[in-house]
Amino acid sequence: MKIWVDADACPVVIREILFKAAERTRINMTLVANQAIRVPASRHITMLQVMPGFDVADNEIVKKAEAGDLVITSDIPLAAEVIENGAAALSPRGELFTPENIRGRLNMRDFMDTMRSSGVHTGGPPPLSQTDRQIFANHLDRILTRYTSTRKNS
Repeated sequence: MKIWVDADACPVVIREILFKAAERTRINMTLVANQAIRVPASRHITMLQVMPGFDVADNEIVKKAEAGDLVITSDIPLAAEVIENGAAALSPRGELFTPENIRGRLNMRDFMDTMRSSGVHTGGPPPLSQTDRQIFANHLDRILTRYTSTRKNS
């Protein structure tokens, strides 16, 4: 397993949780972004800066993520692509995207996009709350615990 982070839009507080988890579990993690992002000195954490452009970071994650990897993203189309390729996807708010729920999330995203393009002001997501952080940390911990326990049994 490797962790891939869609880092351009990933909140700093979530990145901090991820940094600690990567060190604790010794799972390699790569942050992918259009701009340089500071990462702690670690043999388990790397930063991959891609060229600026629409979906360049997303496309790089899709190209590199493999079945069994974990992708951290709030981008629904990216989540759908990596799930289709066998990876898991978790949002910074702690929502685990699955083959069962991703189609509905894509439909809702497309509907909201249509509403916005027709002039309806839909607002953005609320600020990341302490509850969101806790939900994210709990889901991440369950995923990593499951992986590390199967790794030990192999």
